[in-house]
Amino acid sequence: MDYPIGELAGKILGIVGLGSIGKAVARVGLAFGMQAIALAREGSTGQGGMPRLPRDEFFAVADVVTLHCPLTPENHHFINAETLGQMKPSAILINTGRGDLVNEPALVEALKNHTIRAAAVDVLTPEPPSTDHPFLTAGLDNLFITPHTAWSSLEARQRLIDGVVENIKAFQSGEERNRVV
Repeated sequence: MDYPIGELAGKILGIVGLGSIGKAVARVGLAFGMQAIALAREGSTGQGGMPRLPRDEFFAVADVVTLHCPLTPENHHFINAETLGQMKPSAILINTGRGDLVNEPALVEALKNHTIRAAAVDVLTPEPPSTDHPFLTAGLDNLFITPHTAWSSLEARQRLIDGVVENIKAFQSGEERNRVV
């Protein structure tokens, strides 16, 4: 086989960001026989029985690291040469969060040097990317770029509109909704 494949069963899925999307990804990983772990952050708790590991241990044990966290000043370029260097050479990075969570030139170098096995992204910085973006000019066969379009189905757009309506109703009635703590 020219392109060997591996099984997900028995692998460790490392999730950064345990909001509704991160939790849903964990359920999918568990359905495929993966073990799900989460990155511990200050103030996080072990809700839901998923182990939360400190940064060094998290990156060292995860076979797949998937990003589902918002972009904040604290996690800008959170994935960088240091964190990529802590990962297994067989590890795969998935970023469906925000482009600036990843130091893109550092990821290109890690993929060229086989520091990690592969990466899949559907977010870049900036969007749309320029023609000289490092991901587009690197010519890597272990970097997969897809459009960030999960929100574009008719049903997803309707949920977004319904959410806006509910937020306005909650605001008008003095309710707190969608608070980020």
